[in-house]
Amino acid sequence: MEETFHNHDYLIIDRLTYRFGEPQRGDVIVFNSPASKGNTLIKRVIGLPGDTVTVSDTGVMIANADNPKGFVLSESYITPENLGGASGQTVTLAPDHYFVMGDNRAASYDSRSWGTLPGSNIVGRVMLRLYPFSDMRLLPGEARY
Repeated sequence: MEETFHNHDYLIIDRLTYRFGEPQRGDVIVFNSPASKGNTLIKRVIGLPGDTVTVSDTGVMIANADNPKGFVLSESYITPENLGGASGQTVTLAPDHYFVMGDNRAASYDSRSWGTLPGSNIVGRVMLRLYPFSDMRLLPGEARY
């Protein structure tokens, strides 16, 4: 699978929504990397505060207070051959921490590598790809359970 965003894409970022609410599962966000100061990254929110996230070869399992037995995240934008990496990894998220992953899972440097993302690192939510014009569209994909 090809990555969702490319170098030199022009994106419209919503910097206001998270001042009044929390990121939701499936949101694509821009944030300051907790692993390398000065780098800004784009990833999808997979796990929310309080969730227990398990990454396996077959997908992502989320357990939380509403779903103590867990559920497999339904991600139509991810193909089976692109799941990649960190099989069997399990993490429980602290308050105001998120688990984020890239859509190009096999090649993504994300929470599987550097851990959870503090909410204070989040810059905003990607709303629209503006350029290149041939790829102009509202945020692609969504995560469901």
